[in-house]
Amino acid sequence: MGEKVVAGAFDLSDRQKYRKKLHQCLEALSGLLAERRFDRPRNLMGMEIELNLTGADAMPKMLNGEVLERIASHDFQTELGMFNLEVNIVPHHLSGRVLDQLAEELRTGLGYADRKAGEVDAGIMMIGILPTLGRDDMVRSNLSDVDRYALLNDQMVAARGEDFSLDIEGVERLVATAGSITPEAACTSLQLHLQVTPERFADVWNAAQAVAAVQVALGANSPFLFGREVWRESRPPLFEQATDTRPPELRNQGVRPRTWFGEKWIGSVEELFEENLRYFPPLLPICDEEEPLRVLADGGVPQLKELVLHNGTVYRWNRPVYGIADGVPHLRVENRVLPAGPTVADVIANTALYYGLVRAMAEESRPVWTRMPFSAAAENFETACRHGIDAELLWPRPGRSGGLTRVPVTKLVRDELLPLAAAGLDGWNIEPADRDHYLGIIEERCKRRTNGASWQADTYHRAREAGLDRGAALAAMTRRYGELMQGGDPVHSWPAGIPEA
Repeated sequence: MGEKVVAGAFDLSDRQKYRKKLHQCLEALSGLLAERRFDRPRNLMGMEIELNLTGADAMPKMLNGEVLERIASHDFQTELGMFNLEVNIVPHHLSGRVLDQLAEELRTGLGYADRKAGEVDAGIMMIGILPTLGRDDMVRSNLSDVDRYALLNDQMVAARGEDFSLDIEGVERLVATAGSITPEAACTSLQLHLQVTPERFADVWNAAQAVAAVQVALGANSPFLFGREVWRESRPPLFEQATDTRPPELRNQGVRPRTWFGEKWIGSVEELFEENLRYFPPLLPICDEEEPLRVLADGGVPQLKELVLHNGTVYRWNRPVYGIADGVPHLRVENRVLPAGPTVADVIANTALYYGLVRAMAEESRPVWTRMPFSAAAENFETACRHGIDAELLWPRPGRSGGLTRVPVTKLVRDELLPLAAAGLDGWNIEPADRDHYLGIIEERCKRRTNGASWQADTYHRAREAGLDRGAALAAMTRRYGELMQGGDPVHSWPAGIPEA
């Protein structure tokens, strides 16, 4: 959420006050848009990566407080679980050698963090879901020792009114219950930010929604959850169910989950913020003293803290963000689709594909969202989560004949989307050598039909065939993953299996 909130009880009138303040914030946002007060285009991007802490045995270590104390950098901060950290990369201009620059900064930062974690016998693991996490790790006492997490948990549990239910059926079926939102902490993600003008926001957000399934299919890295092999990218179903404040009766009524893909293409950024107010009750009704409409009338820039806080408790896979830098408001699209890892090279390749595609697709004369119903994009997203790099997606047929066809994602990417991404990176003036290098990693993944999820599954099954039981195989696979992650070669080049001792 990014807000420093303090734990405490809420009065019965607090939600009404907060709701009224939210609508004032929305009105102030509309005023800022009408007055064209937002920052000019600056081609700025940002990146956040959520990480896991593990021991030499590949098991989770509940030590983020101790590790952060040793890292002593504002670039690293807590995440929901005590076995989580988050690294934030400062905003960069999308141009020139930015991809290689990001890669170098990540290697340096993660290497430093890993050395500091080593002082308490822990290490950094960049992976979508840590395969060695167990159900016993998912208890409230393993939430990070930060007031806002405790408060968010208590409010979501109260809204739910009963245990959270997990039921994910994939290669195997996982059924579990949880008395807190701690299972959400199992989901560690790569989050990509792009600052956009209000006029371009809808096109960029629609483009991001259209390519979300492609991102997931190629970048899937979360096939195991609590000892079970489920979807190739299990974060989305886990996140949705672990944050689902609806009891079954409300689900049956069609009430929307707080984690959702959405239900339509948009025409403006206001639609998303307005939906968040219309559909989702406040979880943290904490009112700031600011009067946003008065600030606006006086020529100032309102912080809109209530709107920002509420927005942080609605978990869209592509989220609108309002921010202020140097006294000037701006808008960002926050892409939350991808899992962390496997390597820095893979992360930057995923980054290059995303920024290239959204740039090119947002500028097309007949963009894909005008040729494909939103329901197809939503279906594609689930298909990609289930099947990863083996997914077949619905996509508009080439030419003007219209209609959709189902195409393997690897073919779609190689035949149509990689050239489009290259053109988009050219539009950002990315160094051609870097463009070709990182998009080349994506192409090799497609050729070899290998990503983090397929490597994990293949290596796990080879370990089982070699005689290891389920727990030992998952631990051995995770240790091997960590070794290869540290080596830095992209995942499509990793040898499958556990080397013989």
